[in-house]
Amino acid sequence: MSQELHAASLRLRPCQESCRNMRLLPVRRHFLRTGLVLGAACALRPAQACEYQADYLRVTHPWTRATNADATTAVLCMRLDEVTESDRLIAVETPVATGAEMGVAESGRAVDLAVPKGGVIDMHDAGLHLRLTGLRHPLQVGREYALRLDFERSGTVLARLSVDFPMMRFR
Repeated sequence: MSQELHAASLRLRPCQESCRNMRLLPVRRHFLRTGLVLGAACALRPAQACEYQADYLRVTHPWTRATNADATTAVLCMRLDEVTESDRLIAVETPVATGAEMGVAESGRAVDLAVPKGGVIDMHDAGLHLRLTGLRHPLQVGREYALRLDFERSGTVLARLSVDFPMMRFR
């Protein structure tokens, strides 16, 4: 009989062990989920703002549309606001184009844009904008390229030029 009790107790021990392990499952799951979330947070790129602050103004979301393979120009749009002192945009450089010029009414003119104190300038494809000339390659949706904006008083602003879908831009 003692052998039967001993055998029965051996059968109970694994059951007791698994019951204790079952009670720990929610805790293990919690730590596993927490680890996965922290790992994903470290692996993913942080969201980047598309606002660039200069000494006397703010540049918001410089963007252009995707271009065809044979395109030689692209329209550069952005917003200039929070202007605390009058300034002037005097140069635009990007590695995707050989130059830049004023667009629409001032077409063909070198970059020279007055930014009045307290003013807001919305540059968009149907109105005032800058034109990138001599594209070196087609601009593809979802890509970002370096953009340098030189202001007379605020100095240089290093920004990112986003390439958006043609119909995705809202004014």
